[in-house]
Amino acid sequence: MSTILKITNLVKYYSSDEPVIKRLSLEVKKGEVFGFIGPNGAGKSTTIKCITGILPFEEGEITINNLDILQEPLDAKRSFGYVADNQAVYEEMTGREFVEFIASVYGLKENFKHLFEELVKRFNMSHAIDQYISNYSHGMKQKVCIIASLIHEPDLWILDEPLTGLDISSAMQLKNTIIDYKKKGKSVLLTSHNIDSVEKLCDRVAIIIKGEIKTIIDMKDFNGQSLEKLFYQLVQTSEGVE
Repeated sequence: MSTILKITNLVKYYSSDEPVIKRLSLEVKKGEVFGFIGPNGAGKSTTIKCITGILPFEEGEITINNLDILQEPLDAKRSFGYVADNQAVYEEMTGREFVEFIASVYGLKENFKHLFEELVKRFNMSHAIDQYISNYSHGMKQKVCIIASLIHEPDLWILDEPLTGLDISSAMQLKNTIIDYKKKGKSVLLTSHNIDSVEKLCDRVAIIIKGEIKTIIDMKDFNGQSLEKLFYQLVQTSEGVE
């Protein structure tokens, strides 16, 4: 199975002498759902912001579809869709206008219309897609971000806490979409505090604590063990708690 995302020895500093990401390396394979979990402040969102080119980094290499995010940023960014943890939307636009704007950024013309209507229906947004985003609830904003991230059918779908703010029905639709995306041979990188969902959706899971990968688990070999229990044990050990 070939690789869609490769991170090698990633190091990221903020202002202190201690790096927040410490020689982090991982690979996401084509056609897999890869979970990336850790406690608050572990470095999950920082890593994702480095992957997507939002944040610079001091050392290491990140390639997406064999394209270096620093050397070939535009081509690399065309390979992924990204749902951030902070709902970056233009609230003065309608949902339709926002998605059409994102489509235009990727150079799409009319060929995205069918997929757009399919996604709007799937996420029950038909009644609201022509309303201004400023009138949307938190969950509706999240859903329009999800639709926009998929409009160019990326090879890698990056989801940073995507279940936050979604009702039960919408969360189920998102989970089903993740499963369907994998069936198409696409890849998903998922962060979530919902460990039960990670356990059910993901093929492999990396646990990051204090900027370091502590373990990468192949779920098919996990043999019914509790991911939540392992996560808790690793966190406690890192904090020096017996």
